[in-house]
Amino acid sequence: MNLTIRELSDRTLPDFLAYFDNVAFADNPEWARCYCYFHHANHDEPGWDERPGSENRAAVCGLVAEGAMKGYLAYADDKVVGWCHAASRTLIPNLQKDPDLASEEMEATGAIVCFVVAKDYRGKGVATQLLDTALQGFRQQGLTWAEGYPRRNVTTDAANYHGPLSLFTEAGFQTVRELPNFWIVRKRLSEPCLVT
Repeated sequence: MNLTIRELSDRTLPDFLAYFDNVAFADNPEWARCYCYFHHANHDEPGWDERPGSENRAAVCGLVAEGAMKGYLAYADDKVVGWCHAASRTLIPNLQKDPDLASEEMEATGAIVCFVVAKDYRGKGVATQLLDTALQGFRQQGLTWAEGYPRRNVTTDAANYHGPLSLFTEAGFQTVRELPNFWIVRKRLSEPCLVT
């Protein structure tokens, strides 16, 4: 599939918002209020389940303006058909707050935490192209590792929002830890320097 991939920025934010306003969760409306803010929200405070989409939408706008939320949009014929939330772990605060996901190599690791592909475009390689672009972006940032968190025992497209395990293994990721609900997969992006 011929796609154009663009990084989330002030310039592409209107496209991101239009996608999440109208397309991303057309077949899963109960998640429509997320705007991919889940991994940034303060879950120490009660109320995520009651938080309105308008607040998450506004919060994401603020994060993008600050350069604190990163990811990639996939376009087909100038319309967004997919999204991948991919950034340095330092920009995704809730990863460190979860004891199962905390990492001592946070500064050197890029994380892929979410894929949202429009229903009519699933199974056509959109997520693969988004993942490839995210890995290129991590390399350009000088990161050493890429990490993903595919869920186990998935029964719906919605629940597979971290991306299927096969997506990562086909891109060269290896499972480094198995947890009850998901795997942690990693890929080395650069070889360590050898001192002679």
